[in-house]
Amino acid sequence: MKSKYISRRQFLKHSTFGLLSASLFGINIMQPRPQKRPPNIIFFITDDMYPDMFNFLPEGKGKNLTPNIDRLAREGTIMINQYVSSPLCTPSRFSCLTGKYASRAQNRNFLEYTRRNGGQPVIHWNTFITNRDKILPHYLKEANYTTGMVGKNHVIEVHGLEHFQDYYADPLKPDVAAKIHRNYQKVVNAIHGCGFDYVDGIYHNNPDYLGLWKLAVHNLDWITACGLKFIEQNHNKPFFLYFATTVPHDPITPERSWKADRRITANGILPQPVQILPSPETYPERLKQAGISPGNQRENLLWLDDALGALLQKLEELNILDNTIIFFFNDHGQKAKGTLYQGGIHNPSIVWRKSGFAVGQQAEAKISNIDFLPTILDFAGIQFNRNQIDGKSFKPILDKRVKEIHPALYFELGFSRAVIKGRWKYLAIRYPAALKNLSLEERKQRLEDYNRRRIHKKLPIVNDDPSKPYSHLSAIPGGGYAEHESTGKKPGYYDADQLYDLQNDPNEQYNLARKKEFESVLIDMKKTLQQFLNELPGKFSLKQ
Repeated sequence: MKSKYISRRQFLKHSTFGLLSASLFGINIMQPRPQKRPPNIIFFITDDMYPDMFNFLPEGKGKNLTPNIDRLAREGTIMINQYVSSPLCTPSRFSCLTGKYASRAQNRNFLEYTRRNGGQPVIHWNTFITNRDKILPHYLKEANYTTGMVGKNHVIEVHGLEHFQDYYADPLKPDVAAKIHRNYQKVVNAIHGCGFDYVDGIYHNNPDYLGLWKLAVHNLDWITACGLKFIEQNHNKPFFLYFATTVPHDPITPERSWKADRRITANGILPQPVQILPSPETYPERLKQAGISPGNQRENLLWLDDALGALLQKLEELNILDNTIIFFFNDHGQKAKGTLYQGGIHNPSIVWRKSGFAVGQQAEAKISNIDFLPTILDFAGIQFNRNQIDGKSFKPILDKRVKEIHPALYFELGFSRAVIKGRWKYLAIRYPAALKNLSLEERKQRLEDYNRRRIHKKLPIVNDDPSKPYSHLSAIPGGGYAEHESTGKKPGYYDADQLYDLQNDPNEQYNLARKKEFESVLIDMKKTLQQFLNELPGKFSLKQ
């Protein structure tokens, strides 16, 4: 039987008089203020975007229908001098998730390749994160964040994948479908082993390299559905979502990208299509209504923007948009992919939150993708050993407390190393002796093997002449397909030492390294580069 009397606590809780009496009698009924929940973090990373794909850059102004990216740029802060330490998808993602330069990778294949090249690290698609590395999700989990990854991997090492003998096998056949699923599960398990709680909608590699021709298409609806599921499941606690699109990277034909069958996924062919985003047939019409001509990747960009919009809408519906920070980052510059020229390493990004940042709509400071990890941890209020990473937090820039965080920036890729300090840039190209001494017959065999693999997968061939010089990136005569748009295009491309005045020569047309009047600048820039090299593993000699 309930008592007809109320307790003193109940009386004080429900009575206006109780509040007054509590004050009069010295009773403290004030509860401690609840601590503000750490912000949710979404790291939205795209794949191979060109400057003319961004409306907030002069090259792309008004050319794209991307209202959600435009919103981030308008309400957040554009990091206009964002750089990428290694402008290629795998090493770039390595640096984003580790806060370290890619030459610090410890996966077995990278270390073995370095050994074969006389101790000189050759950074390309070989710098993988292993389950022995401490990366961003590990730090966040220590602070009770839930972590998720959807979309393109291409950075976390996976062992034991089964090879498909027939590239054109039917993925609907039971034995083929079973192998597809086993491979997919191995990728998922490997990513789980690197600190991610939720993993789905994963492409281990670019679509053309998933193992089967009939799966070599994009499905951004599938990726987005998995991202939305993660947010729905974890919106009541702090979360980190690594959302990696596969577009606008190849393949870019409509039938294999925005217009592709939405049943086709990296985990096989689904019984029903995933329809999270607008129907494919609406994309050309929406572009026309906006006064933008369809084609030239504009549909893929709108598809990508719709994915971002779906995330924003879900955050709004769950009333957590106000406490979410979004990093929008393209994996590297695309105008000079596979090189350390400005078109490869200079790559503006956006940081967004609804309330904006003190620095305003644009920050001029030079930052690197190695800085994402410490910046995210800074926003999350997580302490970490700053001596164990190479990056620095740029939150003080966003808070308008400092103007710069780096006296100089360092870059590494393939057989090249570079440094920027002030207006000057120094770039060095050094090929290992074993590579320089290959015979013409050996060069011919190497090129034929490379081209044979591409022909089998119906991929373009860019060179069949074994006497052509190597690119900055690949040990293939004439260079590989990934960097073919930039190979040999700069006047000083094949010079071992290159010095540029970025203030007066932003397009790097005039190599000043052999000019007597710039000798002191060259000496100083070499010294600056050597200081970085002294702190990193491996050998890279600036002597010729």
